[in-house]
Amino acid sequence: MIYNVLQYLEQSAEKYPDKTALKDEYGEVTYAGLVSDARKIGSYITGVIKGETNKPVAVLIDRNLLSVTAFFGVVYSGNFYVPIDMSMPAERIDTIMGTLSPVMVIDCRQGAGNDDGIRVESILEKKEVDDAALSAIRIAMIDEDPLYAIFTSGSTGVPKGVLVSHRSVIDLLCAFDEAFSFDEETVFCNQAPFDFDVSVKDIYNSIYCGGSIVIAPKKLFMSPKLLVDFLGANNVNTLIWAVSALRIISDFKAVESASMIPKLKNVMFSGEVMPVKSLNYWKEKFPGTRFVNLYGPTEITCNCTYYVIDRDFAPEDKIPVGKPFKNSRVLLLNENLKPVTERGKEGEICVSGRCLALGYWNNHEKTAESFPAYPGVSEYPVRIYRTGDLGYYDENMDIVFTSRRDHQIKHMGHRIELGEIETALNSILFLTVSVCIYDETHEKIVCYYQSENECKKEIVAELGKKLPKYMWPNVYIKKDKLPLNKNGKIDRVMLKKEWMENNG
Repeated sequence: MIYNVLQYLEQSAEKYPDKTALKDEYGEVTYAGLVSDARKIGSYITGVIKGETNKPVAVLIDRNLLSVTAFFGVVYSGNFYVPIDMSMPAERIDTIMGTLSPVMVIDCRQGAGNDDGIRVESILEKKEVDDAALSAIRIAMIDEDPLYAIFTSGSTGVPKGVLVSHRSVIDLLCAFDEAFSFDEETVFCNQAPFDFDVSVKDIYNSIYCGGSIVIAPKKLFMSPKLLVDFLGANNVNTLIWAVSALRIISDFKAVESASMIPKLKNVMFSGEVMPVKSLNYWKEKFPGTRFVNLYGPTEITCNCTYYVIDRDFAPEDKIPVGKPFKNSRVLLLNENLKPVTERGKEGEICVSGRCLALGYWNNHEKTAESFPAYPGVSEYPVRIYRTGDLGYYDENMDIVFTSRRDHQIKHMGHRIELGEIETALNSILFLTVSVCIYDETHEKIVCYYQSENECKKEIVAELGKKLPKYMWPNVYIKKDKLPLNKNGKIDRVMLKKEWMENNG
């Protein structure tokens, strides 16, 4: 019976003890070495906090294998880890730490020399494994125990700590295995920061199948051609990346032929809408590769639906997010929380199943709001998660994401989804990428875009073929590069703030 993710790690270590489990720009560690190091860290933690369990341990992360090793060490201690990026604004870090009240802080940053927490290297140098203590902790653990918490941005500006259990990650791994069948030859390239849930799929799918993870240095994402060379040199065959990261390569046309990443078998993407022209670039360069659109917020443990790209899409098409993974129930609800079943009719995407997070750490009110009771079921307790995303069923009953509920606007008497405007804009071939915000005060739709040239007239001409005039943006602003938030998505909040400061 699998009730703890460490069982997958230990099974892979038993099968492939000398195989590289993790590799970064500073070194690598085998499965046997990873288990040994993690057990040392777990022994240290449990000794310091006197055997307390299910408590938060903050891990100050870097793009290195020590961060992942520390995660597993925290799990061995019977507690849950919380990745913290110390490059965030100090006020945000203080808010997170205040909400969290961690029992310990472990510092995994490369070359860090301050007193923010116990250095992970010093633990590995000095600590022996306490087998008896770790065994007693493991016996007492159950699959509903928390595994990690990831802080996401709240609509109020206050970070929320999404708390995810072993059970939910185990469910994710079983679903991915059934859908995609990764094996021990799989080499994942980690792109996402470790405080972003996309990285969860790299870490845990890899230990599940006995694969390897190569952690790409952050600097490579500023040099697309070097990034492509890195993928090829490290025999990477599977990318589970944010859309923005894949766009870095397609926008700069950094791939000349499939021979540059000769082993590439899987390209999976999530986080925001993939522009069809970017997908088509990848498909043209790698015709034998499987492409998958993944969908799901942090609160449902990474992904709840998937769509294997099985046909060609025109630039103005929407790529479906597909159907639910096994053991996840995804439904569309109208404003009265009644199921939407008709094709083409929009509803809010809601999710139920083992994939649901435990809730938000130390925030019962927000948990109750976002994880309400299942509509129409009063005889026993069951929850859903309201994603705030809108979608509809297409002719194949695949779900198609349209926009965020809070991206719907009322403009010139019309109810408009900004996502529909963005789909039309991003189908224009001479635009690299674009995004729209709405200025409620001045009643203006503002389009920010990337392109090699100033091209407002050309954009308007193309939109005239695609959208009614009331949906055209009122303002067009060219940017050399649209800002990204720390999760790699276009930073709408920053753009809205910039616009209001200049036009308030």
